[in-house]
Amino acid sequence: MHRRRVLSFTVVGLAAPFVARAQQAVTWRIGYLSPVTTGAPGHVLLRKSLRELGYVEGQNVAFDDRFADGHPDRLPMMAADLVRRNPDVIVAVSPPAVRAALGATKGIPIVMITGDDPVRSGFVTSLARPGGNITGVTFLVVDLFAKQMELLKQVVPHLSRVAFLWDPTMPTTTEDLTVVRTAAQSLGLRLQIVPVRGAIDYGAAFAAMVREKAGALIIAGSPTFNQDRRDIVALTAKHRLPAAWPFKQDAEAGGLISYGASQADAINLAAGYVDKILKGARPGDLPIEQPTKFELVINLKTTKALGLTIPQSLLLRADEVIQ
Repeated sequence: MHRRRVLSFTVVGLAAPFVARAQQAVTWRIGYLSPVTTGAPGHVLLRKSLRELGYVEGQNVAFDDRFADGHPDRLPMMAADLVRRNPDVIVAVSPPAVRAALGATKGIPIVMITGDDPVRSGFVTSLARPGGNITGVTFLVVDLFAKQMELLKQVVPHLSRVAFLWDPTMPTTTEDLTVVRTAAQSLGLRLQIVPVRGAIDYGAAFAAMVREKAGALIIAGSPTFNQDRRDIVALTAKHRLPAAWPFKQDAEAGGLISYGASQADAINLAAGYVDKILKGARPGDLPIEQPTKFELVINLKTTKALGLTIPQSLLLRADEVIQ
């Protein structure tokens, strides 16, 4: 692990690295690689978590951000450019960014934030000991499709057909489809796969759902969908299509139901790993963190707009009910 340039010498001799940091004698450089745009909620949350850990931009840390603005094909080039700037650690958000970062460096530590299973994605061989130069946090979004379908069946009377909005640019699309097909079959639902690569596809995607008479919608985990959540929420309202989402922020934006790991908790964990690595920990020795808390959020305003009734048993299980 290399150390950043010394800005001022207030301690001499064999002072420990953490003492130098406490006196702001060292500037760390943290890279950030994401397929979406600047100002995304995850980026804001990470900066906040790092500030709470004592990393103040312009004092003891410099951020080097790369955003692909919805064009994941740009990520390998951005990752290579980031590596040339020699950051102390790279935070890679989403499977495409993780793959690009791993392709660009085997030496610089990487902290990933991903919704997929990192073993199934081929990023690590073990969650307990990832090895190499990578560690991080997974939301396990894919593993929650069955639960989200089950919730929709409780809310939508006589549900028989469900659509699945998915992003084929994600690295684990084959696994995603296998999981969601198995979930639909186990619940006796017919499944409509609706691929979307970007905002230009949304109109056609929802027209296809209406044409095939989908009774509800599952939203796959995707940085593109996170960025465009308000547009997708508006389309579900326009077409009166009940939808289940992976994150609390989705329900807060007007989605009917969300069920998934706490994004804030996961990003706090990722920030903690950045801190440990800057203090000397080896990323390959840090186990991949998995969610321990799953949040069920129900938006009653959206429920009423769709003419639905949430069973009392489900309301009692909800972590949050938005009026």
